[in-house]
Amino acid sequence: MSAEKQQELVRGLEGIAAGETAVSSLVGGLSYRGYAVEDLAKNATYEEVAYLLLHRHAADAQQLAAFRQRIASATTLPDEFWRCLYNLPRTTLPMDVLRTGVSLCAAWDPDAQDNSPEAELRKSERLIGQIAVILAGWWRISQEEAPLDYDPAQSLAANLLRMIRGDEPEEHETRALDVSLILYAEHEFNASTFTARVVASTLSDLHSAITAAIGALKGPLHGGANERVLEVLQEVGSPERAESWIRTALAQKRKIMGFGHRVYKLEDPRATLLKTYCVDLAQRVKQLGMEEMADTLERIIRDEKKLPANVDWPSGRLYHYMRLPVPLYTPLFVAARVAGWAAHVMEQHADNRIIRPAAIYTGPALREWK
Repeated sequence: MSAEKQQELVRGLEGIAAGETAVSSLVGGLSYRGYAVEDLAKNATYEEVAYLLLHRHAADAQQLAAFRQRIASATTLPDEFWRCLYNLPRTTLPMDVLRTGVSLCAAWDPDAQDNSPEAELRKSERLIGQIAVILAGWWRISQEEAPLDYDPAQSLAANLLRMIRGDEPEEHETRALDVSLILYAEHEFNASTFTARVVASTLSDLHSAITAAIGALKGPLHGGANERVLEVLQEVGSPERAESWIRTALAQKRKIMGFGHRVYKLEDPRATLLKTYCVDLAQRVKQLGMEEMADTLERIIRDEKKLPANVDWPSGRLYHYMRLPVPLYTPLFVAARVAGWAAHVMEQHADNRIIRPAAIYTGPALREWK
């Protein structure tokens, strides 16, 4: 396109189709590889969904067992890797540790510089397990406790709960976390996925693309909202204060994280699905007061601002009921989304064109240097 041709500015690229994908769709609701997310959340496990995203078809029992074994096998990282993490200040943010950890994994990955489909599939599967142990391992290191090993006999969700908390999770907790991982696994051309595809479009490697995606997800406008949810509800304090608190906050034009979405204007189906698990866990841990507060805020924000709750609104409460530390809420997003990111990187490399948009210049007119 010539430099002289008038460009149309669309801030944030809203509504602009920047490419094609067979990974997921938002048309008529969210679906992965043609399967509605409601169907997957009800009937699948995270491992089955990750296999679907990476391999482009559903796994049979034998394929799924082998897939789970390959993930588990990748979780044993070399001592040199852990020494790097142990040398980090204990105050390092978990998202920064994940970003650094994924980059470090490339140093010991035999396929690191190989962008062939077969090599990228192997690297993607390894990263699913590696991110889980880095996330949990760093938390325990930061608490001056020893990291726990990944158990091949347990699911990824069960391993995450056990490796973070240090106790065996109950079945209902494991299933709730599993569903949240499924719902976070993929979401078309969101900011972090698009970041990964931009990096991949230069023919850079998978680890570089995933590292960049983690950096994009760290931003509070994309991945940090679930951590802010708990802060809001703790500030509200009680169901009796909820209505007056939110009306005052709206009058002061405060931004309440966990509401509104670039795509979902009426309802985020992921939030609807997770809310059921929130209520169940809240009953079990006797924290229904938090659900009452959340319901009041959700109702008034929808009525006054026409903004639906997004997936971060229930997930922040869900993780709280599971006794998961707040600094790990966004890293858990990474543990889920790595499957979607990797699927997009492989898709980009399979039919590549470097992503290089135009810009509208707003600086001074051409002038002479003196």
